[in-house]
Amino acid sequence: MDTPVALVSTTHTICERCKQNPANHKLRTEKVCAQCFSVYITTKAIKRMETYRHRGPKTQASKKLLLPLSFGPCSTSLLYILNDHLQGQYDRMNRATYELIVVHINIFTTPKDREISFKRLQEFQSRFPRHCFRMINLEESLQVEDIDWNTIDTFLLPETRGQISPDVKLSQLIGSIVSPTSRAEMVSILFFRLLVSFGRKNNCESVLFGDSITKLAEKTLTVIARGNGSSLQWQVSDGLSPLGISCKYPLRDLNKKEIVAFSLLATPPLDGLIIRDDTTPMSSCEKPSTINDLMSQYFESVESNYPSIVANVVRTCGKLRTMTSQNSTPCGLCGLPFDNEMGTLSCDSGISSSHQPIQLPKHVSSFCRGCFKLVSNTQ
Repeated sequence: MDTPVALVSTTHTICERCKQNPANHKLRTEKVCAQCFSVYITTKAIKRMETYRHRGPKTQASKKLLLPLSFGPCSTSLLYILNDHLQGQYDRMNRATYELIVVHINIFTTPKDREISFKRLQEFQSRFPRHCFRMINLEESLQVEDIDWNTIDTFLLPETRGQISPDVKLSQLIGSIVSPTSRAEMVSILFFRLLVSFGRKNNCESVLFGDSITKLAEKTLTVIARGNGSSLQWQVSDGLSPLGISCKYPLRDLNKKEIVAFSLLATPPLDGLIIRDDTTPMSSCEKPSTINDLMSQYFESVESNYPSIVANVVRTCGKLRTMTSQNSTPCGLCGLPFDNEMGTLSCDSGISSSHQPIQLPKHVSSFCRGCFKLVSNTQ
């Protein structure tokens, strides 16, 4: 279970911000009261939403924003904060600058896990009735048209015959990948492609991810370790994705433990809605840990005592600029652009010059370096 921000003794300790209430929370280097702590968290998130302020006629239609809900503390807290923000706009102006479409993508395959997810989504809908809630299953990614499924099937499901259900096909496809890290990466890619496809079909302007700065740091080093550094900027930074939809991270200035502590201060507390990671997703493996697991353990262990390490990883990544090429073409799996000159794959970022381009067979030249390694990592 996640450990919230440490409480501090209230004996003779006054909040260093309001100078009135007892200080019972530690916020970075300050001892603050619960109210000031909550205001700090909320303000950090709302400042990141300034992009969606009305800058035109009052009759201008509200923007549609997509919020992926994992039932974890971060996405749940983001929904809570934005729900209160929208309520405040309605109270002041009788209108809102944006509306939320909340979607839960189910990455679990067992009927029991899916039933748990469905019931939990109903609980969220009862708590936040203003918003539209949807649940879609990961196998719906098999219908994303601009993924090169024919070539992927050639690698991952070469002996499949006849018609099989989408959930069985996806389980077999992911199960055919040897490395647990690669399985986790495949699930992550399909999750993002399905999310973007859903957002575009529903005319959403942006996707609002609930990733904390801890999660973004974890993702940064995970992507680099996988050899996909050229796509890093599009995976952890605010801005327009090459897939045609903007991505935004309103909680990117907050670490995970701060958000977990905030979820316990909500009224009523959000802890009853949050599901911990106690079920088994498609990418699971009993023995070896994935790169994601190792990075998560590392950054969660250092975020309290060394928050600057976490922040520096994300800030450094934000300074990177991805080089573009006239020969760039979208990858047939992840959809991100790569250099397709002479049927080779190369790192577009220019960070490393030691890697030689990989010569690919013509029928698989639609994959970037990382995705080619992924689909060819079969049992």
